[in-house]
Amino acid sequence: MRLLLAEDDVRMARFIARGLREQAYAVDLVADGEAALYNAVINDYDAAILDVMLPLKDGLEVCRELRAQGWRVPVLMLTARDAVYDRIAGLDSGADDYLTKPFSFGELLARLRALLRRGSQLLPTVITVADLKIDTRGQRASRAGRRLGLTTKEYALLEYLGRNAGRVLGRQEIGEHVWDDAFDPFSNLIEVFINRLRRKVDEPFSAHLIHTRRGAGYELSAAVDYEKELEDA
Repeated sequence: MRLLLAEDDVRMARFIARGLREQAYAVDLVADGEAALYNAVINDYDAAILDVMLPLKDGLEVCRELRAQGWRVPVLMLTARDAVYDRIAGLDSGADDYLTKPFSFGELLARLRALLRRGSQLLPTVITVADLKIDTRGQRASRAGRRLGLTTKEYALLEYLGRNAGRVLGRQEIGEHVWDDAFDPFSNLIEVFINRLRRKVDEPFSAHLIHTRRGAGYELSAAVDYEKELEDA
């Protein structure tokens, strides 16, 4: 899942970004409101975390402008202000949730997970595809009861495939949601990670769940499609 993080406090920004990346999120970090608006327009995000007190344009103005443009991505607002009217102002600007500094990183993660579930048609915390189970809260996966030893990025890719099970995902879409703005679209990184997942998710089992649609992308599905199975061969 790819996040936009707008925070001008350097230490706070690094702390949050590092923690989120350790939890398998791809994070684009910006330090002012103008950069937040620009990135939100040109990139495809799953959620945004905006500090209220941003330079150039504050987080409230950024959120209002994005909502006015029809931006429907969940927004979590961060602020040092804890008065009731400040929280009301944040929610009225279009934010979905509001977290007051200082906060527990665990609480930030929990609120973010809740927003992502809402933004994904209330997907359950455990995604099941055949005998594959993806625990989005525990950041782990198992198949036929056997724990899969996945790296952080392998898990992130598998979760994104799982959240879109039954749908073919193109390289561009995968790159936009699983990697950050440093991703090179001309690299073979996606193919490398798909192959790694296949070795861990599919090779030990008779039924394969990760399918390739040549010229279109990849799909996680329990359904056997003869044409696609030929393409996978």
